[in-house]
Amino acid sequence: MPRPPSYDRETALASAVGLFWHKGYHGSSMKQIEQALDMRPGSIYATFGSKDGLFSEALARYAHQAGEDLACHMAGYHNVLDGLQAFLVKIARSCSEPDCSTPARACLIVKTLLESSNTNTALHQEAKALLTAIENAFTELLEAARKQGELAPDTDCRRLARLYQSQIMGLRSIAERELSRTDLEQLGQDMAAILEPYRVRN
Repeated sequence: MPRPPSYDRETALASAVGLFWHKGYHGSSMKQIEQALDMRPGSIYATFGSKDGLFSEALARYAHQAGEDLACHMAGYHNVLDGLQAFLVKIARSCSEPDCSTPARACLIVKTLLESSNTNTALHQEAKALLTAIENAFTELLEAARKQGELAPDTDCRRLARLYQSQIMGLRSIAERELSRTDLEQLGQDMAAILEPYRVRN
């Protein structure tokens, strides 16, 4: 009977996400990966195939968790626009927490997109695909808002979703400047206000 692995795959992936989010793909050496995952090189390659394979799975896990966080947040709102605006403010607050355990404020997918643009075509394409999937999720939410009468019937939900996504990307990136909590919250509120002109007033 085969001996069960002495590690938990999800725990290993969570550790990989933390390492890659903090140091990036190129900045993470195999020695650091071994230490972070508490796995021997042979086990890492047997499980994930390669450093690229591990990074790809970690990136997918990060995106999946982000999607679950969005869904959980939106479940608390009947009004889609209210939920999306609150989500931006929530991100701003999370980026300003002094005891935040997040490895980096900037989005791991965006960091990967930029880091891999000229160095790793496969990871670059994966990052682009994940960002498109997130854009699709925002588009679906905005289309739901339009059906509920929150948005004007002629609203281009795809275009608005792309604008909204760019605000999140910008907010997470500028948070790396370590602005004050007040400045970040105000910025999140200002960014959330971009949805107001699209709101139907009853």
